[in-house]
Amino acid sequence: MDTLWQLTGAALVLGIGATLLLDLWSLLLNKGFGIKSLSFCLVGRWFALMRRGQFRHNGIGKAPEQGGECALGWTAHYAIGVVFAVPLLWWQGGQWLAAPTLAPALILGAGTVLMPFLLMQPAFGLGVAAAKTPAPWAARLKSLSSHLVFGVGLYLSALLYHGWSVALLPV
Repeated sequence: MDTLWQLTGAALVLGIGATLLLDLWSLLLNKGFGIKSLSFCLVGRWFALMRRGQFRHNGIGKAPEQGGECALGWTAHYAIGVVFAVPLLWWQGGQWLAAPTLAPALILGAGTVLMPFLLMQPAFGLGVAAAKTPAPWAARLKSLSSHLVFGVGLYLSALLYHGWSVALLPV
């Protein structure tokens, strides 16, 4: 990327776009197939309790509710999406953004599944890679598929960003 502003703008477009596609995917799974998604209110609760020094829980759902946890969780969800877009832009650079391809976005999307497997799920009391859940492999496959959808979202958002940048260039 040429400048910090370009990197920031691209990361915002890609991260927000990919996270929005992920949310649409979760909505489809929920409404179409009855497959529940992670409550971002619980993510907010986790972040809110960090300020009190509590990073790990036996069951995040049993932890006391925190004021503003839903807003905090949704904000964190989209901020994390933007942060996840940055390594893709650093790795692939402006040339990829000028002519996006699917493979790097899918690789990055698949790699981001390490965050819930190794950090969030253990911190929520679910074990490494959802090992303590009633159906660990179903949870793992859902996480992986969701993060691959995030990767597709990065790619589609890069196409959108590229289209915008071409349209805004002076002739």
